[in-house]
Amino acid sequence: MLKDLLAQRVNPDVPSALSGLFPKDDDPRALSFAAGSPREDLFPVAAMQAAFTTAIAENGAHLFQYQTAQGNPALRAKLAARIGKWGQVTTTADQVVLTNGGQQAIELVAKALLNVGDEVAVEVPTYIGALAAFDLYQPTYHAVPLQADGLDLNRLEDTLKQHPRIKLLYTVPDYHNPTGITMSVTKRKQLVDLANRYDFIILEDSPYRDLGYTHDPLPAIKHFDTEGRVVFVSSLSKILMPGLRTGWLVAEGDLLTAILRTRQASDLEANNVVHAAINAYLDTHDLDAHVAALRANYRDQCAALVRALTAYFPDEVAFTQPNGGFFDWVTLPPEVDTADLLTRAAIPQAHVSYVPGTNFYPARNVHNGLRLCFTGLTPDEIDLGMQRLGTVIKAAVREVRPVV
Repeated sequence: MLKDLLAQRVNPDVPSALSGLFPKDDDPRALSFAAGSPREDLFPVAAMQAAFTTAIAENGAHLFQYQTAQGNPALRAKLAARIGKWGQVTTTADQVVLTNGGQQAIELVAKALLNVGDEVAVEVPTYIGALAAFDLYQPTYHAVPLQADGLDLNRLEDTLKQHPRIKLLYTVPDYHNPTGITMSVTKRKQLVDLANRYDFIILEDSPYRDLGYTHDPLPAIKHFDTEGRVVFVSSLSKILMPGLRTGWLVAEGDLLTAILRTRQASDLEANNVVHAAINAYLDTHDLDAHVAALRANYRDQCAALVRALTAYFPDEVAFTQPNGGFFDWVTLPPEVDTADLLTRAAIPQAHVSYVPGTNFYPARNVHNGLRLCFTGLTPDEIDLGMQRLGTVIKAAVREVRPVV
């Protein structure tokens, strides 16, 4: 069979962490809390259309020529200035690499660092796309639990002592995907200290850091980096438009050299036409003002979700209280399998979809969590959806924990 010729890392018998995440429901009443998508009606479509016209008019045919592996220098300079302002990271355009979405940035780092069997620490639950990228390189995972203020650093240090060959730690410190948790400033500094002491790389994935509802972005983990061992990754997908497929990373020294080498082997260079248009847009528009409008809308949607969870879900269910980002994490009693509940009741009975928690764990061994994304629905839709889902969850909880 042809599949016998495939590399082990793409074994078709082992599903990707990204497979089957968004089941289809054609019912007109269907409400999806699954995909982590921004609101389309907030996209600056007309302004971006004008920016493409400007970029083509100003650059002519050369815009469509091969350029560089790092991407548009002017846009890189703007992003370096942005992370300097909002993340307190001192960097330059020369240390910025533009990528095909934040996902490619993660994959490039994985490709540059990981050999088969290399040891990787990840917070759990963690971003599914990162696991999908790491899985291709067949690492050995070490799961570190989250606390209300980010990674449990005591558990991390215990893990590092037991497994001193851990090479990479992956974290989403700002309005975490999938839980909405934000890592404290104290823990950010302590994490870099641990990396220096135990000799590992930190991959800081922060696409939501601009979308805080109560305060400005915290200093990035990269701000505390003293040895060039933190790779900062972000994206314009959540604050501009995901279809632009524009992510970016900050690295230096040998790490930057290795990432650029893998980049050249993957796709040679970034999409210069798109990046020139984004640069033209930023020349004439205030991105911070646009982000402020996003925050105002998403703040209302987040508040609607938390209200609905409080009103409609049973006391046996816990959920996070995010103050930014796109997501809330819900934990049911351990006897309830949320993947089974989704296909057995949530979709066919309530016509509500979510992402089951199983794939957010590298061992796929935790089954009672689920992720809700609130950014794609109105407050009224959120309330209706949680009312329906709450009914299904109450029934599931009563099945395993009957009222005596």
